Amino acid sequence: MPNTHDQDKRYEVQSVARAAHLLDLVGGAGAGGLGVTEIAGQLKVAKSTALSLARTLGAAGLLRAVDPGPRYVLGLNLLRLGDLVAQQTSIAELGLPTLRDLSSVTGMTARLAMNEDGYPVFLERIDGEGSIRFHAPLGQREEPHATAAGKAILAQMSEADVRSLIADAGMAVHTSKTLTSEAALLDDLERVRREGFATDDEEEAEGVFCVGAPFFDHQGRCAGALSITGLKVDVPLREVQRLGLIVRAHADRVTALLGGARQRKA
Repeated sequence: MPNTHDQDKRYEVQSVARAAHLLDLVGGAGAGGLGVTEIAGQLKVAKSTALSLARTLGAAGLLRAVDPGPRYVLGLNLLRLGDLVAQQTSIAELGLPTLRDLSSVTGMTARLAMNEDGYPVFLERIDGEGSIRFHAPLGQREEPHATAAGKAILAQMSEADVRSLIADAGMAVHTSKTLTSEAALLDDLERVRREGFATDDEEEAEGVFCVGAPFFDHQGRCAGALSITGLKVDVPLREVQRLGLIVRAHADRVTALLGGARQRKA
């Protein structure tokens, strides 16, 4: 019977595998880093190959050359990535109890998203007891214009920044209710700012309704959003305001856990 590990290796790109191994080696070398000769020896490659790998990773900001030597240490971009992972972990861990409570109170699927340059990236999900399970993969960017969490995040940005993001991201059409014009989106975001919560009324998927609200970090920046998801048939119009206030209150609890404060608009 074929070895699964051997089968997986067929899909590896050798240069990428070497680069990943090199980052691991440099990370384990401590503050002194590694020289090209040491890199070549540990990777079992020629010095020219080791130098090319190190310089390529250096150009990407993943390694940094320091004198004398030069010797290679972890680059600032890799350290920033580590900070981002730590931040995501912290937000997810702090927000999880609040997320569980939000799902319990509403009976709906509750999700926590991090703000990644205006896009919602969902880190945690709690399915409501007895509720329909929605296919919602974690760790992926979602489109901001068609999701409640995304619009909750966009509403904390300036109009110029929203326009710039939409120019890059586009406004893909998912249903007949998806917002397709920049003007309509900006109008909706103004409502979000007034009410403190956003809605996705079958804009991303037919028959699905979502409510989202932002939370803030210690510098007053929007760190992400909480949202709840359910079937539109289970969310009559009279319930939207009540659910919005519940989600907003839970998002404010996450803000407090992060030592943050809701931004005051001039």
